[in-house]
Amino acid sequence: MTAVTPPRAHPRTPALLAALAATAAVTLIPAAAFAAVGTPVPLGEASTFAVLAGSGITNTGTTTISGDIGSYPTTSITGTGTIVQASGADLSGSAITTRAKTDLVTAYNDASAHSPDPLGAVELSGLTLEPGVYDTGDVIELNGNLTLDANGDPQAVFIFQSLSTLLASEASSITFIDGATACNLYWRVPTSATIEAGSRFAGTILAEQTITFGAGATLQGRALAQNGEVTMINNTITRPTCSTDTAPEVTESPVAPEVTPTAAPQVPVAPIGGVDTGDGSSLNDSSGQSGLIALVAAATLGVATWGGFAVLHRHRAK
Repeated sequence: MTAVTPPRAHPRTPALLAALAATAAVTLIPAAAFAAVGTPVPLGEASTFAVLAGSGITNTGTTTISGDIGSYPTTSITGTGTIVQASGADLSGSAITTRAKTDLVTAYNDASAHSPDPLGAVELSGLTLEPGVYDTGDVIELNGNLTLDANGDPQAVFIFQSLSTLLASEASSITFIDGATACNLYWRVPTSATIEAGSRFAGTILAEQTITFGAGATLQGRALAQNGEVTMINNTITRPTCSTDTAPEVTESPVAPEVTPTAAPQVPVAPIGGVDTGDGSSLNDSSGQSGLIALVAAATLGVATWGGFAVLHRHRAK
């Protein structure tokens, strides 16, 4: 019987199989895990505003605002006596507000230009989402808690695009984990946004029309309405303090003072034969002579050692 020799594996076969396995593993990862990457939306002068409107601002009850407020082209603000500004100023009718409204249009268009991952007509509560750009397919609706996970990146960006409205119910809230912040969270709304009573919402709302807050609702972010009115009732709106809001102050490093080297003091050396006593005689310095003898001996030993090394080297070379 003739023995059959099995074919030998090609030496590159293990590496090829490993590469194919890795490719298959990547292929099996759900597409939803790879969220579209977003970049921060440039707010320009609108970044300093906590509340910015197009058709005026109306407030009822005590509302605390941290950040600038303003409206243009309608500059009226109703209920200013009960608005407590922890920081910022009322800039309605100013050139700053006019420029901020122009920058708001630019910001809205920028948020719209990001390519999203479709979430479908899904309610956001109970979800944990990583950085990315998301299209809800219809209304952005939040009836519970939404968790945003930055994966350790404090600059992570989250953009939500609505085809209709934004509705945050009274039970809604947002939790930030692993470095996520309200600084780079944006809600692009082509119509109106409603933050119902008791909601604890977050992020920058970029609405084309109105933004309405129910009694006691809070916002860690910005309420920016292009054309409509912003309505508030006993709310707390806090503009997030972000590292990108202002350019870092550049300070020059102090220049080290120039150091002038100081000459080492010269130590008088006693004469080899002894020390002059000043009366014509001399005092023998046995330590000085011993030091000289030791120095000469060390030099002689070094020359002898080097010479021996040279001879040995030449011997080996032959």
